[in-house]
Amino acid sequence: MKMKDFETIDEYYTKVRELVNQLKAYGEDIPEKRVVEKLLISVTEKYDPIVTTIEETKDITTLTVTELVGSLEAYEKRRSRREENSLENAFQSKLNMRSQNSNRKEENFKSTMGDKKKQNMRPYRICKRTNHLEKDCYFRGKPQCRNCKRFGHMEKDCRLKGNHQANCIEENNSSDQLFYTCNSVAETGKLHVGQMMEKGYTLHFGGDSCTIYDNKDKTLKIVEVRMKEHRCFPIHLQYMGRTSMKAQEDQSWLWHRRLGHFNFQGLKILHQKKMMTDLPQIQLGACEACLQGKQHKKPFPSGTSWRAKAVLELIHTDVCGPMRTPSHEQNRYFILFIDDYSRMTWVYFMREKSEVFKVFKKFKNLVEKQSGRSIKVLRSDRGKEYNNSEFDKFCEEEGIEHQTTVSYNPQQNGVSERKNRTVMEMARSMLQEKHLPKAFWAEAVYTAVYLLNRCPTKAVQNMTPIEAWSGKKPSAKHLRVFGSICYVHIPTEKRHKLEEKTEKGIFLGYSTQSKGYRIYNLKTKKLIISRDVEFDERRHVELG
Repeated sequence: MKMKDFETIDEYYTKVRELVNQLKAYGEDIPEKRVVEKLLISVTEKYDPIVTTIEETKDITTLTVTELVGSLEAYEKRRSRREENSLENAFQSKLNMRSQNSNRKEENFKSTMGDKKKQNMRPYRICKRTNHLEKDCYFRGKPQCRNCKRFGHMEKDCRLKGNHQANCIEENNSSDQLFYTCNSVAETGKLHVGQMMEKGYTLHFGGDSCTIYDNKDKTLKIVEVRMKEHRCFPIHLQYMGRTSMKAQEDQSWLWHRRLGHFNFQGLKILHQKKMMTDLPQIQLGACEACLQGKQHKKPFPSGTSWRAKAVLELIHTDVCGPMRTPSHEQNRYFILFIDDYSRMTWVYFMREKSEVFKVFKKFKNLVEKQSGRSIKVLRSDRGKEYNNSEFDKFCEEEGIEHQTTVSYNPQQNGVSERKNRTVMEMARSMLQEKHLPKAFWAEAVYTAVYLLNRCPTKAVQNMTPIEAWSGKKPSAKHLRVFGSICYVHIPTEKRHKLEEKTEKGIFLGYSTQSKGYRIYNLKTKKLIISRDVEFDERRHVELG
């Protein structure tokens, strides 16, 4: 990646920083020294003087990125001021030249200036530039490195040992720039068509107008400008300092977080096959929180296995725990039940493993009434919570075949083992992204199961688990980023007229009993359910 001539240091460093974040998300270790070296070697030629000065006067191994960018930006500002002064002097010189009355003097002056211009335009063989004489060249007499092609040091002393290239996909957490403006652009209202095309925008000229379309969504019209006098298309911009005007937020990253850090490929399938309503188009990306929360062992060899032909023909189950940190309700375990046909998943929380039998009877009663069918086969490991006389007797009375795995072979119960891993990875990623205490693990697990039931799985074609179970297509309208700051409306009955109308809280998931959100009230330290909630999905609360 190289800096383009029209880019500023701030724009180029933003691209480099995004690339570094993407590589870190893929597990690449990018030390700050390497970023410094990349910036020094990839800026345009106009920064060669300051780059050479930095290389000769500073220790690159201890130079920070912030210091380097500050030096480059300071040089950029000085150079910009000099160029503006040179332009003003050139205009003044032209006016003075026109004001002279003597044609002979004017011709002689022009002839002299023309000779100097030709002399200055002759490129020097070393620096290849034309804005100075050969005798005044800064690089004259300095050695040139054969590795980085810069002046001032030899190849054996070069700190840039090689060029590093990487292919990666576009990240970020950041917003796209519509137009980057400087003072002159904001004052004149002129934009460079070529630069806009390089940034991916589509411009359509037709009739007496110009239409500009977004660089991500080619169907999204940003602005339509009518042609004015002198055949120009004026756009009125307001100068906002050193900033960028946002075209749109990268929705892919927002929905990735709303869906519990579900993988981007799965989100893309979810949109393409219309498995969820109200979900926008998803672009591929990589997430640092996912890297922190997910780490896989090598998979077990895949093989053919019997699959259920209808719901409740086969139920997979497994217990996860104990957790080192108890939840707010003092639970240390959770148990999953997975329907083999639909991959619909249910989760229950327990304080002790001995509660498994009671929870299973509760689950059985729920799903059999919802589906109108009966559980035929239950598959679990050989844990004592499943393998006991009370459990076996109940299964025998209810006509349920209880299948167990061979000891020390958990891969035979692969469906529930993988689901356990996926749920824990998703919960871990959500907690780490918003810096929530581990005591909220149960809320994160509950939300992970809720979201996984609305995300695609390879075991079910062209449907989400909840649609395969209930026949209803899920909607994405109500989804929000787990752990975000939110503000809950206080009903009139619970407050006085002069009291605040909202209370601050943390979003901790969705209620399955009612159409509402589960909110941790920061004032009362209690979990409440409310539908009148405003979210700030970019922020989070630091809890001790």
